[in-house]
Amino acid sequence: MAGEAKGRREDLNLYSEKPMMLAFDGGKSGIGAGGVEIEGLVITEWKDIPMKLLLRIVSLVDDRTLIMASGVCSGWRDAICSGLTHLCLSWCKNNMNNLVLSLAPKFTKLQTLVLRQDKPQLEDNAVETIASYCHDLQDLDLSKSFKLSDLSLYALAHGFPNLTKLNISGCTAFSDVSLEYLTEFCRKLKILNLCGCVNGATDRALQAIGRNCSQLQSLNLGWCENVSDVGVMSLAYGCPDIRTLDLCGCVCITDDSVIALANRCPHLRSLCLYYCRNITDRAMYSLVHNRVKNKPAMWESMKGRYDEEGLKSLNISQCTAITPPAVQALCDSFPALHTCSGRHSLVMSGCWNLTSVHCACAVQAHHTASSIPHPAH
Repeated sequence: MAGEAKGRREDLNLYSEKPMMLAFDGGKSGIGAGGVEIEGLVITEWKDIPMKLLLRIVSLVDDRTLIMASGVCSGWRDAICSGLTHLCLSWCKNNMNNLVLSLAPKFTKLQTLVLRQDKPQLEDNAVETIASYCHDLQDLDLSKSFKLSDLSLYALAHGFPNLTKLNISGCTAFSDVSLEYLTEFCRKLKILNLCGCVNGATDRALQAIGRNCSQLQSLNLGWCENVSDVGVMSLAYGCPDIRTLDLCGCVCITDDSVIALANRCPHLRSLCLYYCRNITDRAMYSLVHNRVKNKPAMWESMKGRYDEEGLKSLNISQCTAITPPAVQALCDSFPALHTCSGRHSLVMSGCWNLTSVHCACAVQAHHTASSIPHPAH
């Protein structure tokens, strides 16, 4: 299979080498009087390249080259624009806003668009243009778009009814009012990153998410200091399919948030409570209790795959109020939580009182090492 893939790639490189070289010479050279022969076809003009072959060729180049290719001629532009579904413009370090304004009306079939920035470039008018033309969009990354205002979220709400994944981490200007509005229209959201959205990610926003986004599976609320138990509990009750939740730095939450998640979210696999210093043993034992309570039903439904269910990743770093017996009980109840070297799916950095906690395989490794006879000195 690997050999076949390599062969196909070499063939495409051979097919595309001369046309692409001429194309990115600015089109000045032309195809040439004799044309270019590919698979028995003599191509005398750019528009003669079969669309299927053209799309195979451009699938091998990066997004910057692809955009250049779309400017070779109207035929290439139409073919690329009609077939392109994924685009990343994070490579654009300057003038991203103008580039988006230019491309959005052409690339109307986009399903995934990545506009992550190292320095703020994107403005509301670019997002409004995307929302006006790219109605098939399902996955949008606007992280670190510090210049965007609530106008962008209002545009997203009306432009993308099928949006399932949204990353607006670091967008500090968004308010909870606009985020609430967004959830009323984008009800198919499954993955939402609000890390650092200190003004947008509030209890009001989480209550709206709980009401409107019942399909949500992953939510990042890292360093959203305005989130409290009220918001997390609303999320737990409204989004029972949540699997990954990052509450890193949500310093206001208490055990009540974890208890609600343990009671209402049976599919929870990854939970980050880093620096949530109000978390105590009560939260840990609630996770253990619900694991034990749900074991018979899970065992029956999973037919022997019980160990694959339950928490697989837990970060309780800097949660200094938790004691070793509670964490050990948790570790014993969830076989996928590891403290052993190289796996570390149970992270306890800064909790010096938890150094005695070990997962089952770490204990087994220790016993094995202890049982090996040492040569006499």
